[in-house]
Amino acid sequence: MLEGIHWIAGKKVTGSRLFHAHNPATGEKLEPGYPEASSDQIETAVIAAREVHEQRVLFPAEVRVRLLKAMARNLQEQLPQIQQRGVLETGLPEGRFEAEMGRTCSQLLQFAETVSSGLFRETVLQSADPERSPLPRPDLRRRMIPLGPIAVFGASNFPLAFGVAGGDTASAIAAGCPVVVKAHPAHPGVCELVGAAITSAVEEVELPAGVFSLIHGESFDVGVGLTSHPEISAVGFTGSQSGGLSLWRIAAQREVPIPVFAEMGSANPVFVLPGAIAERGEEIASGMASSVLLGVGQFCTCPGILVLIRDENSEAFKAVLSRELFHGPVGTMLHSGIHAGYKKGLQEVAERNGVQLMGKGPVSSGACDAEAGLLAADARRFIEDPQLQAEIFGPSTLLVECDDLQQLHKVASVLEGQLTATIHATEAELIDQQELLQRLEDRVGRIIFNGFPTGVEVGEAMQHGGPWPATTDSRWTSVGMTALERFQRPVCWQGFPEALLPEDLVAGKNDATSFRLDGEWHQGSAH
Repeated sequence: MLEGIHWIAGKKVTGSRLFHAHNPATGEKLEPGYPEASSDQIETAVIAAREVHEQRVLFPAEVRVRLLKAMARNLQEQLPQIQQRGVLETGLPEGRFEAEMGRTCSQLLQFAETVSSGLFRETVLQSADPERSPLPRPDLRRRMIPLGPIAVFGASNFPLAFGVAGGDTASAIAAGCPVVVKAHPAHPGVCELVGAAITSAVEEVELPAGVFSLIHGESFDVGVGLTSHPEISAVGFTGSQSGGLSLWRIAAQREVPIPVFAEMGSANPVFVLPGAIAERGEEIASGMASSVLLGVGQFCTCPGILVLIRDENSEAFKAVLSRELFHGPVGTMLHSGIHAGYKKGLQEVAERNGVQLMGKGPVSSGACDAEAGLLAADARRFIEDPQLQAEIFGPSTLLVECDDLQQLHKVASVLEGQLTATIHATEAELIDQQELLQRLEDRVGRIIFNGFPTGVEVGEAMQHGGPWPATTDSRWTSVGMTALERFQRPVCWQGFPEALLPEDLVAGKNDATSFRLDGEWHQGSAH
């Protein structure tokens, strides 16, 4: 039974200013109402998290491992209730929640394994050299420590995998940081259920309740209050560019600025070279349409730009793409805000000079149902008009038609930062396109060959983040095991006797898989 509550340091907390979620398929208001977090409630959550950090509660690797495993176990047990509420709040099918839960729990367990192995600990030891001339060298020992309390803002389009227990929360806890999560107002019931599972996990592992808090809020004030709190050490955000940049500016203007790791989406251009169209054009066009329509286009990796060269095969390619995009109704978008934003974005780009709206697909009668869209523009217009690179969050794509390879290279050269870029080509024709690959590598976080960008593998090698404005810092990923590196920082201990050092800085007691001592790698006693 949902109660319409915050989870603040292990306690159920209510409030008087309520907002409601709505069923995107019917427009129906859903009970219960959820309270706007007050400044006092934000204060309580953040101070409890700060105490956890100061007490070094999550520093031991074995504690984090137990917590991450307990979170995964509890979430899996909550799946039936989460599915039931999630369908009402998001319009997503039950199967989507089952798939997302699998990814979310797998992600938590992978982080547990990573922490247990000591990967990304980066312990470096350098012995003292009192005989060195002209100055002796002191004993130096460097380790990574957690930043402190992290504020997490979950996404609307992945209520589980990028939500309360999603990648930002999982990686922050894996790094050793307590977390205060701002629930997404479009699916607060799902957030409450997930928050309950995490709160129970914290209790089961016998940790202080301040390890985790969940607060609600529909107004911008709650996010501002959380981000600007002086005890918050960093922010993890997945969502719109406007939302991410707002938080980034707030954090930068604080008396003590903090990093905001914001993943804000992109247009994810797909380049299709002539040889690939000649060889398998129908297959590529069909795959492109499926990628655009997947999840009603509500993926940050939806391919919103398609670049090709006009030739004898391109018209047939476009015909197949149109047919596959418009063959039936697309589905229900997550909430009215996203639905309105999609319609507005599609219209604004269609009205740009030199842009043609090639067609829209059929739409059913649901309150937030979307119709697929296909736009087209000449490469010259695309190069001249930066507004054509704007992400339209939904099931549409912009076809950019080039006269030749040289013009296609110019299109690649004017791209702003992207999460992904995709190239469809034969291996033979791509051998001569190293310049194109280099231009794309400078502008994206992930390059895909003969595939599509939707679908982000969770693993050690994944990079889900790209140059501005796809993310606020292209050096980091929000998906995969290296995501935990965002929430750590290095500290060097100089001149301390071993008896006073943290255990992981003592050679022979190091719990990392390996450590570096005086220029050589050594195996640790991983557990």
